[in-house]
Amino acid sequence: MTPSGRPLVRRPGVALAVLLATVACTGPGPTPIPSRAPSSTASPTLDATPAERSPPPSEAASPSAAPSEREIAADPGAIALEIVAEGLSAPIGLERTPDGLVLVHERGGRVLIVDPDTGERSDFLDITDRVLAAGGEQGLLGVAVDPDWPSALRAYIHYTDGNGNTVVSRFWVSDLPAPPRLDPTSEEILLQVEQPFSNHNGGQLAFGPDGMLYVGLGDGGSGGDPFGNGQNADVLLGKVLRLDVAGNGPYAIPDDNPFADGGGAPEVLLTGLRNPWRFSFDPATGLLWIADVGQNRWEEVNRVDPVADAGANLGWNIMEAAHCYDGEGCAADGLTLPVAEYGHDAGCSVTGGLVYRGAAIPDLWGWYVFSDYCSGTLFGIPSDAEAPGDGTALAPRVLLETGANVSAFGTDADGELLLADIEDGLIYRIVGG
Repeated sequence: MTPSGRPLVRRPGVALAVLLATVACTGPGPTPIPSRAPSSTASPTLDATPAERSPPPSEAASPSAAPSEREIAADPGAIALEIVAEGLSAPIGLERTPDGLVLVHERGGRVLIVDPDTGERSDFLDITDRVLAAGGEQGLLGVAVDPDWPSALRAYIHYTDGNGNTVVSRFWVSDLPAPPRLDPTSEEILLQVEQPFSNHNGGQLAFGPDGMLYVGLGDGGSGGDPFGNGQNADVLLGKVLRLDVAGNGPYAIPDDNPFADGGGAPEVLLTGLRNPWRFSFDPATGLLWIADVGQNRWEEVNRVDPVADAGANLGWNIMEAAHCYDGEGCAADGLTLPVAEYGHDAGCSVTGGLVYRGAAIPDLWGWYVFSDYCSGTLFGIPSDAEAPGDGTALAPRVLLETGANVSAFGTDADGELLLADIEDGLIYRIVGG
């Protein structure tokens, strides 16, 4: 991307560096830490093939549809952590394949398959020869496996390259050993974005219930968003993007993206973000939970419907969470405010989590569990909770004080929650207390 935030290069079949990153934090901060619809509007600079695997939007299941009549407990009960893997090198992200493999990616450039029952591991991808792992908030930031895996043996990687710029690439399994391994020479570059500073690179990659690839990009860095990227719909920085990667080209623009026909960059789904380091979809409702790292005072959690709220402005840098960022009297009209927030008396950098839909901790079912990187506190919000409606946000409940530097959350094959401690090289499972 150029400094204006426009895509810089989109070209398939080119090998490039990959880099494993840390979670964005305030200022310089600590180092870490709807159904699929076919897309007929391609990116103007691409010759991308539209997706053919999904029903039209009229046949799609609404993310807002209630998954069941089960009630969410008012009290999630006590929880604890148990170590399931150790000796990892700065684990910074967790992903699970559709057939149940748990992937852990390390800051230095490796992605490992880790068995949370035995702690055994094997290489899934090794691109340490291309990774700029000098610290800060750069590196290999996100991994997402194709939703058709193992029929489609490919995965997507989000990283910063040797020049400090964002790259989203596709890698393929060249053969199928047991366990599988991606071929590091198979890289196809889908998207490059120039970064003006080294921090606020975002990180998350995730496939939504619509089969589209969602990409989180920070505002470009420094502090306070000096270029106004978050509020500029024409640039990709400070956004959540939504891309159709099912075809043979780099990507296509989904027809129902809010700016597909103009008014902003066609890749953009949501604007007004500072640093969406980690986000996730509730597997039961399809709602999108985004933890956006704050600047000086507030950390926030946003819950949006990717269909009904497409094009929403989440407020940065007019707002920091539910508060005016630069003094009093800002205009919040037309902004989508967070469902929950906490102040820097409780931490300094939010790490987004997951809505628990497992079976082992019944009272936790339906709670969104997340953390603060600096304090190690695990927080929870009932996933059906509503903000007060008066311009304020909910305060999350403290679930557990861990002392860990939590960089990411994931699930095992049974849907039980896992978390990564980047500093101690540990993977934990959350269990009933």
